Amino acid sequence: MRHLLPAAPAALAALLLATSCGAADGAVNEDGSVDLSQVTLKVGDQIAGAQPLLEAAGELDDVPYTLEWSTFTSGPPLLEAVHANAVDIGQVGNAPPVFAAAAGSDISIAAAFDASPDGSSIVVPPKSDLTDPADLNGATVAVARGSSAHAHLLGVLKQEKLAFEDVDVKYLQPADALAAFSEGRVDAWAVWDPYVAQAEDKADAEILVNAEGYSNTFSFQVANNSALEDPAKAAALEDYIERIHRAVVWSGRNPDEYAEVWAAHSKLPVEVTRVAAERRHPTPRRVDKELIALEQRLADSFAEAGEIPKAPSIADFTDDRFNHLVPK
Repeated sequence: MRHLLPAAPAALAALLLATSCGAADGAVNEDGSVDLSQVTLKVGDQIAGAQPLLEAAGELDDVPYTLEWSTFTSGPPLLEAVHANAVDIGQVGNAPPVFAAAAGSDISIAAAFDASPDGSSIVVPPKSDLTDPADLNGATVAVARGSSAHAHLLGVLKQEKLAFEDVDVKYLQPADALAAFSEGRVDAWAVWDPYVAQAEDKADAEILVNAEGYSNTFSFQVANNSALEDPAKAAALEDYIERIHRAVVWSGRNPDEYAEVWAAHSKLPVEVTRVAAERRHPTPRRVDKELIALEQRLADSFAEAGEIPKAPSIADFTDDRFNHLVPK
């Protein structure tokens, strides 16, 4: 039996209520073909997410199904919604699927992307006494639990032969972490772009260390298994993932245009989104044995650190049916 991830009762009730909408009933014709005009695809998004990306790349102009967007503060609550079937698919970093799989969630990694390690950093205030990763010993560090930044922090501590017990970790969502960082209530903040760029812009943050050599920098499109098993939803998911791939490639070639639309969506200064867009450089990649092995290594590391009870088998939470969509 699969168990629901923890969530606030009111928020979870709202998510479950949303599952009554957007079903793909009636979208499959008698001959087995799919009428995508009858499909509603429920998409989970974040501030660094898919909607502004697709809009900037022109990929929302001719969608043959209905897209229903929900925005989340980070990957873990987004995957709670995917598991609860309130969202069909959503974009997250490398660690949320590990935590969701460890909880037995009903999800699968359906598409994957490489990203530059410059897009994830541990930042410190200007003129901080922390000048080297080893200086994190005894420091107070803000991070969103189960996020890609959590994985980055784990990798840094592991390489420096430190444990989470050696650091005063404050598990905070990005908005709360930015406030704590700006007010000097934490010594460092492990986070991803555009929050890294926002901290640099708003709080004169300095990068202590990026993710280079500390953790994989994958991001994923993660789908609910019932959506993958539904012929109509699966057809919409295939089209959606293909659009994401095209948009990601486009954004690497047109960071300024992407940054303008991203700023309009997020209400962040365009100077912040431009820096973030130029740093990310995502590239579509296959969900293959190499990727699964690297994610498994991350899961094993989280289990060894005591951050999850047991490492899940990542291969059991992947679906490679859309690998043919990855651009050559």
